[in-house]
Amino acid sequence: MDAFRAPKKTLGDLDAEAAAKLIAAVADVAIVVDNKGVIRDVAISNEELVKEEYGKWLGQRWVDTVTVESRPKIEEMLRDAAAGEVPRWRQVNHASKRGADVPIRYSAIEIGDNGRVVAVGRDLRAIAALQQRLVETQQVMEREYARLRHAETRYRLLFQIASEAVLVVDAVTLRVVESNPAATRLLSKAVKRLGGRSFPEIFDAESAKGVQAHLAAVRGTGRAEDVTAKLTGSKQQFVVSASLFRQDNTTHFLVRLSPASNQGSDTLNLKSKVFDFVEKLPDGFVVTDPDGRILKANSAFLELVQVATEEQTHGELLERWLGRHATDVKVLSTNLKERGSIRNFATVVRGEYGSTEDVDVSAVSVTNGEQPCLGFTIRLTGRKPEAATSNSNRRDVPRSVEQMTELVGRVSLKELVRDTTDIIERLCIEAALELTGDNRASAAEMLGLSRQGLYSKLRRYGLGDLDGDDD
Repeated sequence: MDAFRAPKKTLGDLDAEAAAKLIAAVADVAIVVDNKGVIRDVAISNEELVKEEYGKWLGQRWVDTVTVESRPKIEEMLRDAAAGEVPRWRQVNHASKRGADVPIRYSAIEIGDNGRVVAVGRDLRAIAALQQRLVETQQVMEREYARLRHAETRYRLLFQIASEAVLVVDAVTLRVVESNPAATRLLSKAVKRLGGRSFPEIFDAESAKGVQAHLAAVRGTGRAEDVTAKLTGSKQQFVVSASLFRQDNTTHFLVRLSPASNQGSDTLNLKSKVFDFVEKLPDGFVVTDPDGRILKANSAFLELVQVATEEQTHGELLERWLGRHATDVKVLSTNLKERGSIRNFATVVRGEYGSTEDVDVSAVSVTNGEQPCLGFTIRLTGRKPEAATSNSNRRDVPRSVEQMTELVGRVSLKELVRDTTDIIERLCIEAALELTGDNRASAAEMLGLSRQGLYSKLRRYGLGDLDGDDD
């Protein structure tokens, strides 16, 4: 320990009050212990320790204020202080009323000739919390590293045993970085060495242009239609399909090669025709994942939502543009999960620049296949003039409470209340007719209606045969 060189000159004659202030200022907790180890005075400058009521230690033995495993350390510090040894910092734990023990780091030194010892302590809870966070972070890192290592092992295993030819191609140089055994076997006759070779050079001149265009489209938009290509010096055709991924801050293509067949060609042509058909639909068409994020949208939908390119919609939630409020899409999704399809759901489409259009939505849920998805057809309805609305064109009245509750979120509360009234009227008329044995005069009297009023409601609800009755 390096002590003060001239304490009398630099510190002067410090009295007890000044010494006490100095000791209390440099420690979170400071205690004075007599030669029997009993605490005679205590000073606490840490507010958290004050809440622990450590100021009530007066008259207790210091060794009794700590946990069992810390008592030998207290006894050792008192012995060292009495023997005049150089003080050492020792960590001990005090019991806490709030749960976990409180770690305090003490250093003790004897003062005067009466065997009294002054111990100054520092609260280590902040450091302990940091140490705990460090340990937890290290454990998380180790678990993540193990997970990545296992994932890489699975990837390597799948890559090696896959029956389909797969190649990893550098997205900048277009050179083959890696290939699986299936690709080596498939291309061994046409290409002697795959590693480091330019990928387009594997194909003939005409096919190489198509492959390069395919890779450029994937690099630009993230996906593109599969292309067929012929190997150099061979008449055999392959279907080339590429996807983009990043690894070690480098972009790569994962390319799959599969032998082309007439059936495969027909399938590709059919897919292309289907995509063309969907693209040219006058109604909006959207495909989303089960969470409602857009995967595919046609031009009619882009026009409805006032978006220039399809790429601007990819990954966006459909509810950004569809629905009067967020519950519309939730109602749609709930019905799709329960029923698998829904038709003529009335709502609105909101454009990017504030426009609003009334639409009817029909949707279907596709749970089978490689990727579950939801398909939505969105048709403009426009506002119908009031004069054109009549009883004959009116929306069918729900015939049960279940049918009525399904309309929540699709029609306004005013319409729901009106339909509820219609349901009650129809049920009461049916009950009256059943009780009177289809005697309409008696039924009208039972319901408090005129005969003409009853006939009017029978026509309205389509109940019974009125051809033989007088108006």
